[in-house]
Amino acid sequence: MTPKERIYALLKGKPVDRPPVTPIFMAWAAHFVGHSYRDYYLDSKVLARAQIAVVRAFGLDQISAISDPFREASAYGMEFDWPEEGVGKCKGYLLYGPEDLSQLGTIDIEGSPRTKDRLSGVAELAREVGSTHSVLGWVEGPIAEYGDLRGVENTLIDLVDKPNMFAQACEQIVDNGIAFARAQIQRGADIIGVGDAAASLISPGMYIEHVLPWEKKLIDGIHEAGGTVKLHICGNITNLVEHMAKTEADIIDVDWMVPLDKARQAVGPDVVLAGNFDPASVLLNGSAEDVAAAARKCFELGGDQFILQPGCEVPPGTPEENIRAFCPCTGTLLSDILKVP
Repeated sequence: MTPKERIYALLKGKPVDRPPVTPIFMAWAAHFVGHSYRDYYLDSKVLARAQIAVVRAFGLDQISAISDPFREASAYGMEFDWPEEGVGKCKGYLLYGPEDLSQLGTIDIEGSPRTKDRLSGVAELAREVGSTHSVLGWVEGPIAEYGDLRGVENTLIDLVDKPNMFAQACEQIVDNGIAFARAQIQRGADIIGVGDAAASLISPGMYIEHVLPWEKKLIDGIHEAGGTVKLHICGNITNLVEHMAKTEADIIDVDWMVPLDKARQAVGPDVVLAGNFDPASVLLNGSAEDVAAAARKCFELGGDQFILQPGCEVPPGTPEENIRAFCPCTGTLLSDILKVP
């Protein structure tokens, strides 16, 4: 099977020759090809070179255009400082109060430098490996994007004090997210990741009332555009994962804090989960044997509809032998499970 065939067979509940492996590489990939993380997220050529290098080096099943949280925020007009190693630091928010909602217009996806750069990166990845590999595009989810534009602390307060402001903003945020996803699909992305990390900071009741309907609208729009959807909410989503399944995302990422057996019980046997060993204490700071043991445990708990990856991004500085311990390369310590000769 090709890597792309493997992922889509799994999504359809069909037999696969081995479980797919799709770790999130960003800064580590940049360093792998001799560049800074800033080079990676500001230049699609560097991103494409880095992604192609890690996919080929480690035999991965998906190539990714994920880079940082601020593509859309930049297109809305926010300005950032860009440190060499770290995500952008905003110079000021776009939304300071309800009176600023008028600034939330339709973003110029083709003309804004950072959204245009994402499209270029997706197109390059699709040209290079799209016939054999899944190409992952990315958009920010509704509460994550609102948090970028308003500040996370203000966002959490708004859900209590100004829920109408949040809802009004989400109308435009979600429409722009669908348009950005559609443009990436047109460039060759077959799966769109939806990153909505701030959702892990709220209660299940607030998630159901304020966030779930907007995530569902965004995911429905991506499906209508022809894309498959991966929902990624960093953090402890143990009390949210059963509700996340109601978005009808095709894949649900599960971070390392979540007991994988509880997540599987919450969503049932047919939902595809991806995760979820600890990227810091295990992958970065553990031994190759520790990584392999943690990955084997994930397979035991994840069920048949399961994709292996760390709970979140591969940290910079992770030893290469630790990555090879769970990736489908020759010599992997998981060869018995991954069926690598």
